[in-house]
Amino acid sequence: MELICHFRKSGLALSVHGAANGNKTFRRATDGLMGHMCSHRSRSPSLPRIPTVAFISHTGYAARMTFSAADFLDLSKTEHASLFQDSAPVWEALKLIRNYLERFLQPAMKGTTIGTPFISDRVAIGPGTWVQNGATIIGPAWIGNNCEIRSGCYIRENVIVGNGVVLGNSCEFKNCIILDEVQIPHFSYVGDSILGYKAHLAAGVILSNVRLDREEVSVRYGQSKIPTGLRKFGAIVGDKAEIGCNAVISPGSIIGRRSLIYPLTHFAGVLAAETILQNHQNLRTIPRELHS
Repeated sequence: MELICHFRKSGLALSVHGAANGNKTFRRATDGLMGHMCSHRSRSPSLPRIPTVAFISHTGYAARMTFSAADFLDLSKTEHASLFQDSAPVWEALKLIRNYLERFLQPAMKGTTIGTPFISDRVAIGPGTWVQNGATIIGPAWIGNNCEIRSGCYIRENVIVGNGVVLGNSCEFKNCIILDEVQIPHFSYVGDSILGYKAHLAAGVILSNVRLDREEVSVRYGQSKIPTGLRKFGAIVGDKAEIGCNAVISPGSIIGRRSLIYPLTHFAGVLAAETILQNHQNLRTIPRELHS
């Protein structure tokens, strides 16, 4: 077993060693620095490589955290919590959506349509949900209660939507899990992604899900690349995270709970919980020369 540390601040000397039985020794040389992160990878060929984060408090206590669903999602805010397993990284749920829907989906239209949306077979829509004129839903899809599926929304196969969700105009969704009360109201693409409770994508946010070279998507974490086994994987967006207008999130990105990403930002990697990612433009004004 090998533990690799990635430091967000200078001034901390941290020694981490792992034996095959999982024992670890932590040595701290300075006090008062928190949130330094380590990743763990197993050298056993028979086990998946599972990432681990160690948060070092001012008391020297080290708490381990894997990329499990509980690190990012409140699973009490979905009726589909069985898709997630504590022992597996959160993105493993994306591989299970198709079979889950084949097994448990019971097509039914209990909501209300406005005008003439297109709704295929193998679609379940809960009571109180409105599907507006011009929306397209291609099953299998499972949509919860009291949602708004607005005009021009395009849902295409293997989509699970919680309760109280807004899916808006000119937004496209495929192979994704959306927890309760998420808002994606305008011009966004959400493919092969998971969005946590009350997450919000502002207008034009793109969760890109495919590498240009079509190779396997990895999660970039510090200096490490964590393999996912997925050639299509957009993002994990934690509970109450906010992503600003026209941001582009690269494949395999992980956005922590209650984080905020500025508009017009391109981001790839892992963004810690309760973090603001700023994007400052260099703007200048110059006189305009007018010619008659």
